[in-house]
Amino acid sequence: LKAKFGAENKTVSNLTSRINAWWAMILVIFAFTYMGKNAVIFLFLLVSFAALREFLSLIYIRRGDHIALVACFYVILPAQYIFIYADWYAMAMIFIPVYGFLFLPILAAICGDAAYFLERSTKIQWALMICVFCISHIPALLLLDLEKGSSMELVLFLIIVVQSSDVLQYIWGKLFGKRKIAPSISPSKTVVGFAGGVLSASALAACLHHLTPFGAAGAFFIGLAVCMMGFLGGLVMSAIKRDLGVKDWGYMISGHGGMLDRMDSLCFAAPIFFHIVRYFYA
Repeated sequence: LKAKFGAENKTVSNLTSRINAWWAMILVIFAFTYMGKNAVIFLFLLVSFAALREFLSLIYIRRGDHIALVACFYVILPAQYIFIYADWYAMAMIFIPVYGFLFLPILAAICGDAAYFLERSTKIQWALMICVFCISHIPALLLLDLEKGSSMELVLFLIIVVQSSDVLQYIWGKLFGKRKIAPSISPSKTVVGFAGGVLSASALAACLHHLTPFGAAGAFFIGLAVCMMGFLGGLVMSAIKRDLGVKDWGYMISGHGGMLDRMDSLCFAAPIFFHIVRYFYA
């Protein structure tokens, strides 16, 4: 990229920021995995809190939503991670999609504010699903009783593969991509970038199969599935940002926006990866 665009080009600068953020994320998660299961669960609780705060700070909120928001941050979010800590799989999988879905609009309705009620309730529920439910599937990997291998290494495998796919899609797209997939939503996503990045990251997954209970072929195809979901997740999150009229979710990570800008691909990839591993390898 430096040869094509020059070292001072914005594209090169953006890529450098992505790689630096990627390495920082890997190092932090590696440090927490070294401290053990409880540390990793606590880390992702903090990640969910930061992501939820970013999402909800960008949507239209009225006074009637305040009780529901308090419930999101101080009841539902910690409860989800307590269920994971307690190895309560059934409740962790239904608490937010069922009980959160039903009771959050009830709390808002009790406050008696009907203005834009459906829109407000839907956005809060979406925020909770993406920022808490989906992200919590990453530490939930630690609950799996695998046939072989370490669940802690699965966390590293997922993050390395999905984040590598994100960076590789950007490189392939900038070097060779011309046909854009959804230019009005994410101008940087191209057909060549998608194909090259996903396949390259899937090959990396095959090389890292020793971190998993999969063989090399299984790691390749599972990597393919999660990288595709990561791409689609990034596209969905970009569409939400366009709807909200913002370029980045926040400013937490220097040079690369907020927590959700770094986690958007993982939000969609993590649940798919968790259930594939649980149903076929645990």
